[in-house]
Amino acid sequence: MSEDTLLEPSTTQIEAPTDTLKLGFLGIGWIGRNRMEAIAKAGAAEVTAVVDPVPQNVEEVLRTAPDARVNQSLEELVAEDIDGVVIATPSAFHAEQSIKALERGKAVFCQKPLGRFAEETRRVVAAARKADTLLGVDLSYRSTVAMRKVYDLVKSGELGEIYGVELVFHNAYGPDKAWFYDPKLSGGGCVIDLGVHLVDLALWTLDFPEVETVTSSLFSKGKRLASAADTVEDYATASIQLATGPHVQLSCSWNLPAGQEAIISATFYGTNGGAAFKNVNGSFYDFVAERFWGTKTETLVTPPDEWGGRAGVEWAQRVAKGEKFNEEAEQFVKVAEVLDRIYGR
Repeated sequence: MSEDTLLEPSTTQIEAPTDTLKLGFLGIGWIGRNRMEAIAKAGAAEVTAVVDPVPQNVEEVLRTAPDARVNQSLEELVAEDIDGVVIATPSAFHAEQSIKALERGKAVFCQKPLGRFAEETRRVVAAARKADTLLGVDLSYRSTVAMRKVYDLVKSGELGEIYGVELVFHNAYGPDKAWFYDPKLSGGGCVIDLGVHLVDLALWTLDFPEVETVTSSLFSKGKRLASAADTVEDYATASIQLATGPHVQLSCSWNLPAGQEAIISATFYGTNGGAAFKNVNGSFYDFVAERFWGTKTETLVTPPDEWGGRAGVEWAQRVAKGEKFNEEAEQFVKVAEVLDRIYGR
């Protein structure tokens, strides 16, 4: 299964808040429904309208948000009296759907990747800038308590000068939807599905420095790919040299015989020690933050942490406060540019 299909829907009915943000939800499968429920339960927004081509998905949502209006298209959705749109559809649609919503003056929170390629991502960011509207992407690991602790450690200077970053996301499963395996629809395989999270974490923590060089090796079913244009990769490594000095090493996969369901980590090594964000016992949900000194490890953050919908909740809260376009949206382009270079395009 994909990282985006791991969250089971809730059956708890949502009370619609009053006098608050009104949101439309485009795509309400497992991940879209999870984000919808998190936003609504936090009291951050009203579930005003939904769109999904699968009747069962709509039925599930109406059990928890019975007052939501059911629309048949994005065009109908953006014609509603709503403040923003939460998008959780296949990757091929993200850019154009985001742009259409932004052009109608709606704030957008989109599942990753925002675009299959950097060019698509740039167009979405440009549309958000022109509309002066807040754009968010569900790079959800930024919102975990464990990763924020690691981020704060790096920023504080406690680790000294960071010189090495190791990123790992191995998934013992593969996606359960056919479009993930078509590069024209997905934009790529495990790198754009899983690696995007970790590339984002590294660049975000290190203040998005200029990327000097990128080299990579992509594999499918044990064979190295000469080109990623026709086949998606299920195993990849990438070496990313930052102009500011640190070196970043990425390894990610689908269907890897990893001995557990998942191995997820982002480790930062500095002249005064190291720190890591990593999953616990193969879990896709439970994370710790650890601090390293030589052979000593100190655990700084432990589960539980209900982080799954936190990024969406925080975006909705910012929209409700009247926040408009933020220059941080350019970060999405910088991550997409690195992914393009990993794919050799």
